[in-house]
Amino acid sequence: MTQNELGFAILGAGMVAEYHLNAIGECADLGARLVGVGHYNQARYGEISQRFGAPARAYDDLLADPAVDAVCICTPSGQHAQQAIAAASSGKHVLVEKPMALSLADADAMIATCRENGVQLGVCLQRRAEPLFRRVHDAIHGGDLGDITLGVVTMPYFRDEPYYAQADWRGTWEMDGGGVLMNQGIHIVDLLLWFLGDPVEVHAFADSRHRSVEIEDTAAAVLRFDNGAVATITATVATEPGFPHRLEVYGTNGGIQIEGESVLRWGLADAARETVEPWPVATEQVDPGMAGDPRGISTSGHIAILKDFIAGIRRGEDPVIDGAEGRRSLAAILAVYESNF
Repeated sequence: MTQNELGFAILGAGMVAEYHLNAIGECADLGARLVGVGHYNQARYGEISQRFGAPARAYDDLLADPAVDAVCICTPSGQHAQQAIAAASSGKHVLVEKPMALSLADADAMIATCRENGVQLGVCLQRRAEPLFRRVHDAIHGGDLGDITLGVVTMPYFRDEPYYAQADWRGTWEMDGGGVLMNQGIHIVDLLLWFLGDPVEVHAFADSRHRSVEIEDTAAAVLRFDNGAVATITATVATEPGFPHRLEVYGTNGGIQIEGESVLRWGLADAARETVEPWPVATEQVDPGMAGDPRGISTSGHIAILKDFIAGIRRGEDPVIDGAEGRRSLAAILAVYESNF
């Protein structure tokens, strides 16, 4: 490995790991190179090595390898904290999938261990990297909407019984840590908090229609923020596929309505400033059925996250979405669960 190369290891070999594989390949010009894939099942090493184009190895072997500079943690959520702490303790930078952990204590331990060992901690909340949402964020924080009064999130997703049956950890509190909010909905919850801030009060209801799982598949929550704004979050994976999520923010000077990946309306009191057209998304970037298919998500977000992560390593600076930022949506969702359960 040359001086400018960064050796990456991917922990896990499922669907999300393939997004990281693609992102590492797209960042080859920045020095990124896949050194190996960590997996617990030696019987699958041959198949995994062929699929990823890098040797499959035990987790501990990869963490002991000096050619590995950073790890992408793509294992079940209940393993994130332990693996991140082990990687950081071995001097490896850590990029972890959402949710970063399943408890605030574990999240705090991850942040502290990375800080103590002088390594970066990044969290894959990649919707923040999309141009549309960056523009919405800048408009809100630039005061275009005036004082924010209301946020509205609606997430009618679809996951069926075969989805949960694919792995014995799916739908469990121990490994999934939650359902429609912690797993499918955390990205949009994260955007809401990025736009509005952290809630100071939460009230919620949650239940499950999928009787084969422990976690919630339907939830409704009301959040209050310290500036007086309120927000509602409603979410389910117990409906038919094809319904897009909605994200709306309103203030004293106007509002923004987003459905799926497009702006429905961007209206301000000053009509001359209502200049934003709907943002259609190229079909090669986002599958229209993404609400019903876990694979129907764009790869561009992971590429943007990895580019920022690599830049942070080079500069010795935290990535834009660091552990503290990743902790915010975890805290809000845990508050929803505490309110209901």
